[in-house]
Amino acid sequence: MASLTDLVNLNLSDCTDNKVIAEYIWVGGSGIDLRSKARTVNGPITSPSQLPKWNYDGSSTGQAPGEDSEVILYPQAIFKDPFRRGDNILVMCDCYTPQGEPIPTNKRYNAAKIFSHPDVAAEVPWYGIEQEYTLLQKDVSWPIGWPVGGYPGPQGPYYCAAGADKAFGRDVVDAHYKACLYAGINISGINGEVMPGQWEFQVGPSVGISAGDEIWVARYILERITEVAGVVLSLDPKPIKGDWNGAGAHTNYSTKSMREPGGYEVIKKAIEKLGKRHKEHIAAYGEGNERRLTGRHETADINTFKWVRMVVFPPAISSAQYILTPCRCVRCRGEFFSSGRGEPRRVHPRGARHGEGRQGLLRGPQAGLQHGPLRRHGHDRRDHHPVEELKLSMITRLRARIHHWCQLDFSISIPVDKAFMVRPF
Repeated sequence: MASLTDLVNLNLSDCTDNKVIAEYIWVGGSGIDLRSKARTVNGPITSPSQLPKWNYDGSSTGQAPGEDSEVILYPQAIFKDPFRRGDNILVMCDCYTPQGEPIPTNKRYNAAKIFSHPDVAAEVPWYGIEQEYTLLQKDVSWPIGWPVGGYPGPQGPYYCAAGADKAFGRDVVDAHYKACLYAGINISGINGEVMPGQWEFQVGPSVGISAGDEIWVARYILERITEVAGVVLSLDPKPIKGDWNGAGAHTNYSTKSMREPGGYEVIKKAIEKLGKRHKEHIAAYGEGNERRLTGRHETADINTFKWVRMVVFPPAISSAQYILTPCRCVRCRGEFFSSGRGEPRRVHPRGARHGEGRQGLLRGPQAGLQHGPLRRHGHDRRDHHPVEELKLSMITRLRARIHHWCQLDFSISIPVDKAFMVRPF
């Protein structure tokens, strides 16, 4: 008698006569929940255009009234299925009425129109999305590794840590990492976060609409893995009240014009436009951010628009290629500027001694330079990837958001329909 595990892992490649299983995935009515269902199609499938449209009952997902509940799924992107493997696929879809109109929760539709514009395509917009999340115990909705009804030791030893008393859920995290690589998602890294039981994965650099497709499918794969592991995935911006870090989906963004000589001036103009629409943008970034963006726990206040500049010129990268990173200076809370050639230089906006207007050259570990993208609100001092890996992938930490398609929760972002290369803010 075959076990359930044997049947789950059954290889169908020799007995299904070119039949493959396509798992159709879409975003549900809340704008953050993911739904899916599977169908058999003739394969192999190499393009979403080979797949048929499908339908579902939108009244059961909060996306259509009961008297007119049919919603149509349009396949938009395909990925290898890390669960069924073989030629089986995951299919990212968006949702339409039977008349072909995008339903209100279909945020991908407008984003895709913008990214397909020739002026936008010419700018080759890069996105790198850092998705933080919390793993919760299934029956008590409390972070894994935490005593039920109690708290672990204070934050400090958990970020990027190793050890059974500091890193909780690494098997889930590593399984997700490998599954995303198998699927063809451009996942670029993982790390443990500041709050125990909290982790992060990074997707990108990805170009245009593919960044949104990849982050959604990466989230779906994580949901499936936590399902198997018997833990609960939370993307809540502040899952635990009190002196604990929240979770965001921080976004790195650049255009071709920003990456070329003179790009810093393009970046500044974009930031100026961002500041004029701060409240409007914040309102679009999802629920619960007011609990996270308090000015504490490595965040900026939700009502305050800020930006900081730090330019690093590592030896392997020319002076025209900018990497923006925040300050590690506790006193200044991230307000720091660095530039130089050959060796990174750090120039404080208030001078070497807070107002003396001098430039100091710091060498070695004491310089505390991050080799990675500018993160969060200029207060986050943690790094991600070495410059050698990312090169120019993350240029400006503007928390750009792909229209509403990614449904990310940032403090500073750029809705794509108001992006630099399209039209003024």
